[in-house]
Amino acid sequence: MNPLKKLFKQTFVYGLATVLPRMLSFILVPIYTEVMAPGLYGEVSVIFAWFAIFNVVLAYGMETAFFRFYNKAENKKTVVSTSLISILGTTVLFMLIGLLFQTNLANMLGISVDYIRYVLFILVLDALVVVPFAWLRANEKPMKYAIIKIANVAINLGLNVFFLLILPGILKNNPDTFLQALYKPNFEISYIFISNLIASGITLLLMFKLYVKIKYVFDIQLWKNMMKYAAPVLVAGIAFSINEVFDRVLLEKLLPENVASSKVGMYSACYKISLFMTLFATAFRMGIEPFFFSHSNSENPQKTYAQITNYFVILGSIILLTVVVFADVLKVLIVRDSDYWEAMPIVPIIVLASFFLGIYHNLSVWYKVTDRTKFGGYISMIGAILTIVINYVFIEHFEYMASAVATLVAYGTMMGLSLYFGRMYYPIPYNFRKIVFYLGLSIIFSFTSFYLFNRSLIIGSILLVVFLGLIYKLENDNLRKIFLKK
Repeated sequence: MNPLKKLFKQTFVYGLATVLPRMLSFILVPIYTEVMAPGLYGEVSVIFAWFAIFNVVLAYGMETAFFRFYNKAENKKTVVSTSLISILGTTVLFMLIGLLFQTNLANMLGISVDYIRYVLFILVLDALVVVPFAWLRANEKPMKYAIIKIANVAINLGLNVFFLLILPGILKNNPDTFLQALYKPNFEISYIFISNLIASGITLLLMFKLYVKIKYVFDIQLWKNMMKYAAPVLVAGIAFSINEVFDRVLLEKLLPENVASSKVGMYSACYKISLFMTLFATAFRMGIEPFFFSHSNSENPQKTYAQITNYFVILGSIILLTVVVFADVLKVLIVRDSDYWEAMPIVPIIVLASFFLGIYHNLSVWYKVTDRTKFGGYISMIGAILTIVINYVFIEHFEYMASAVATLVAYGTMMGLSLYFGRMYYPIPYNFRKIVFYLGLSIIFSFTSFYLFNRSLIIGSILLVVFLGLIYKLENDNLRKIFLKK
């Protein structure tokens, strides 16, 4: 099978595993913004920001290391067992320390003590499925991966809907029903975490077979080599988390106390509109990461990598322009409460930033297949430093607009640095003329539609049709070769 055709097929399935669940989770945003004021939603957003950071810490790059060593190992079972023992040991240690010092941890993170246990147990359950999910991807089992991922979010979504909407509605009309025992007023945040906890627990049960069937052997030398490979990935992961979510924490800490949570809530809600680009980039990355490793020793892999990036830019450019043109339509569907719409001007900036991040992931193939993962750490650290500095200096004056611009600058810089060093260590024949043309035109059309013509749907739609027409005219023959070639 044409390797690009196979890639796009796997990416489609992984896309279902990522996009479909998160599309379902879109429903949670209007629910949260309906039942909670911006200030309360801001508090939830800050807690989820810490979730993202700690998830990376507890995985400590083991997923990427697993791919690398599993693909080249003669005894793959040893890689699996060593990885499982490593994750299991560190996760149990984290849980014990967290429970012993939960009050101190809550105070340090600025999280209410009422929620810290939920946070700890959810983090533990999510960490324990890192290697099993990586095993599914490495063994090219995208359908099983997709089904379990979708089940996780469907359960989470269903419980959120039940606790936040259905249960209060039932008790309003029938206050004496037995369901009264499940309901507590002003308990919305706890219900959110209870839903998450149950979904994570069921996911671990579905993935637990790998823990049971594997013969446990711990290869200390293999583990040291994996940790050496994973360490820069961990640094990069923490830096990515800082770039992605730490602005909520900084907004909460640096803005005046009386408006901080509300501003975080507005920013977080409107940020969700950019999720379409994030979903596309994530789905694409889920497909290409195993592909990069498995094809690194094939004949002229650089040519294939270049083609992949070209088509990523084309598809991403379409998504960028489409989301920006229809931003006002999407806000009504996703963020229904107009109290949150004040932050809408961040949308084009965040969508473009997410696009830059997706391009960066495509460009980063060079340091992964050449085992120079330390460069990923260096580049991500530079991005994290830019994020923190720009936020710290400008939040006081520009509030969440400073956070949006910081995200764009960080991801744009990372993209540029990866391209620069990649050309030195692992030259790939990218079609820069084509990439710059599509990327530049989509940016110009997007910002013209949104800012210059004040989000005019008519002007934006015309620009989108023109852009799609150009792509069809220029790329029709190439796309036919990929998808129709036997």
